[in-house]
Amino acid sequence: MMAGEDAGTPPVHVGARATALLSLIMEQLQSDAGQVERHVPATILFALAAAFIIRIVSRSSLWSSLRLLLEFVSHPVPAMDHCVRLTPAETEDDGVASKPPSSSASSVSLMDKKKPGRLQCYDPSTLQHLGDVAAMTAADVDKLCAKAKKAQASWSRTTYAQRRLVLRTMQNYIITHIEEICRVCTRDSGKPKVDALLGEVMTTCEKIRCINFNGEAWLKPSPRPVGPMMAHKRAYVEYVPFGVLGVIAPWNYPFHNMLNHVISGIFSGNAVVSKVSEHTSWSSTYFGSICRMALEINGHDPDLVQTVTGFGEAGAALVACEDVDKIIFTGSPGVGRRVMEGASKHLKPVILELGGKDPMVFCDDVKINDVVPWAMRGCFQNCGQNCCGVERLFVYESIQQEFIDAVLPKVRALRQGIPLQTCGSDGDVDCGAMVMEGQIAIIQALVDDAVAKGATLHCGGRRNPRVSGQFYEPTLISGITSNMRLSREEVFGPIMTIIAVPSDDDDECVRLVNDCSFGLGSSVYSSSQARGMKIGKQIRSGMFTVNDFGVNYLIQSLPFGGVNESGFGRFAGPEGLRACCLERSIVEDRLPGIRTVIPSPIDYPIRKEQGLPFGMALIQLFYDESLIGKIKGIFGLIKHG
Repeated sequence: MMAGEDAGTPPVHVGARATALLSLIMEQLQSDAGQVERHVPATILFALAAAFIIRIVSRSSLWSSLRLLLEFVSHPVPAMDHCVRLTPAETEDDGVASKPPSSSASSVSLMDKKKPGRLQCYDPSTLQHLGDVAAMTAADVDKLCAKAKKAQASWSRTTYAQRRLVLRTMQNYIITHIEEICRVCTRDSGKPKVDALLGEVMTTCEKIRCINFNGEAWLKPSPRPVGPMMAHKRAYVEYVPFGVLGVIAPWNYPFHNMLNHVISGIFSGNAVVSKVSEHTSWSSTYFGSICRMALEINGHDPDLVQTVTGFGEAGAALVACEDVDKIIFTGSPGVGRRVMEGASKHLKPVILELGGKDPMVFCDDVKINDVVPWAMRGCFQNCGQNCCGVERLFVYESIQQEFIDAVLPKVRALRQGIPLQTCGSDGDVDCGAMVMEGQIAIIQALVDDAVAKGATLHCGGRRNPRVSGQFYEPTLISGITSNMRLSREEVFGPIMTIIAVPSDDDDECVRLVNDCSFGLGSSVYSSSQARGMKIGKQIRSGMFTVNDFGVNYLIQSLPFGGVNESGFGRFAGPEGLRACCLERSIVEDRLPGIRTVIPSPIDYPIRKEQGLPFGMALIQLFYDESLIGKIKGIFGLIKHG
C-alpha cells in the first residue's frame, strides 16, 4: 500500500488504476514503434530479427543435433575388425580347450604355486580353466600409471570432436561384435547372453551415445552471477581434467564396469587406469584392447587407457600411486572404507558406489499380473548380482498371498545351468552362475538365519545340486522381519525376499523401507502415480522410479549413486562427468579497461579515521534494503572517500 492510500479502498479501484496505467504505457509503446518504423530501415529490423532467431536456434538441441550429424557424416568411423584379434574361446561357445574339473568348486583356486605372479581365470559355470593374467605388483601398477600420465598430457589438448570420434569408433566395434562381447561376458561371469546384452552392451552403448551428444555441453564453462559490487566482472566455473583416474571395478558386469569410466574419463580429458576384479580378469584383455585400439587407430596414444590385474596388493597400489589423481571404487562397504582410508593418506578424492538393499513396493491397488514380471526381473536378472537389484520386496498385506501364489510357479520354473552351448549344455537358461564361490556361503548363511527366525522358504534356498558349477537356486522367501540379517545385509544373489506391509499402511511402508542402512535405488508401484510419487519421495535413496524398475540407468543424463552405506559421489549425468574434473573458479574483467581499484581509504597504509567509516558506508550502500539506508551509504562514501 502506498502512502496516503485509504486502507478501506476496494481492490477493484487499484485494478482500475493499474489498467489505466497499462493503457498509457501501451499507447506510448505504439507511438515509439511508429517512430522506429519511420526512422529505422526495414533491413536493419530484419537483420536484428534474424540475429535473434539465429541465437535462439543456436542454443537449441536441434542445432546441436544438426551440428553433430554434420560432424558424424564428415568424419567417418574407422573399422577395427582387423585390429582386435579374437581367440576361439571368444568366438565360439565351445571354444575352451580345457575340460571341467572332476573335483568340487571349492578346489578351484585363483593362485597356482607352480605359476607365481600369475592370476588363474575360470568360467564360474563350467569351472573350465580359461588362462591366466599377471598378478601385478605395486611396481607394475606404478609403471602403468606413469605411462597413462604421459599419454594424458597430449590427450588433454584434444578437441571434443576428436574424443567423440574415439568413442564412436568403440561404439561401432561394439555393435558389430555384440555376440562376441556377450559370449566373453558370459564365459567370465557366468551370466546368460541376454543378461549380458541388457546389462553390459546396451548400457554401454547408451553411455557412449549420451556422452557424445551431451558431454561437450556439460563440460562447457558454467557462468555464475555476480553481485552489484562486482558488476564489472565476469565469473564462471571451468571443468579441468584431473589427470589420471584410478578405477577399481567389481565383477558383476565386467564389460560395462570397465568401459563405463573409460568413456566418461577420456571424454573429460583424463587417462584411465582400471583395476579389474580378480574374479573376472580373463575378459579384461579383450575389453581393454577395444579401448586401446580405438585410440590408436585414430592417431592417439593407446597408453591413455591401462588395465591392472591382480589381487588386493594391486588395488592398494593404485590408490596409493602418486600419479593417480582420483579414485572411483565400486564394491562392498567394507572394502570401500579401506579404499577411502588409503586415499585419505594422500588427500586423494574418491567416489564410492557401495551397493544397495533396494526396495520395490507393491501397493494394494496394483494388478498382480502386471507387477510379477517386474519382481522377477528385479530379483533374478544377472542371478541377483546387481548393485541396484531388488533385495527387499514390500508387498501390501491384503495382496501378499495372491502375489505369492502368482509368482511362486514362475520362480520354480526358472531354468538354471551353463549359459553357453558347451559341456553338454544347450545354453537355454534363465539364471546363470554366481561369479564368486564365496558368495554362495554368504547367501546360505543369510537364508538359514531367516528360516531359523521364522521366515517361510517357498522354494530354493540351497546350492543347486543338479549342476557342478557355482550355482545357487532361485529362491522365494517370505515372512521377513527386521531382526533377520536378510532384511539388512546385502545378498547379491537370486533371492526374492518378501516383506509384508501391515494394514496396507503407506506411512508404515515408508518406515519399513527406510529402516535400512543402504540407500541406492528404489521403486514403488501403484495404480495412482500420485500415490506412488508421494511414497517414493519419502524414501531415502539416491534414485527412485514410479511404476518401473532399472530405467534410471538407461537414462544416462541422470546421476547414479546412493546415500549412507551405498556410498557417495555420482556416476553418469553432468554430475558424473564433471566429477571427473577439477572445478576451477575463474574471474575476469567484463569490459576492457574497467578494472577493480582499491579505494584510498582502505589502501595500505590504511587511514584509521577514514578506512572504517568508508567500509561501513560501502556495506550500507550495497546491502541495506532501505532506500534511505542506501542514500546514507552514498553520502558516507563521498564524505570519507
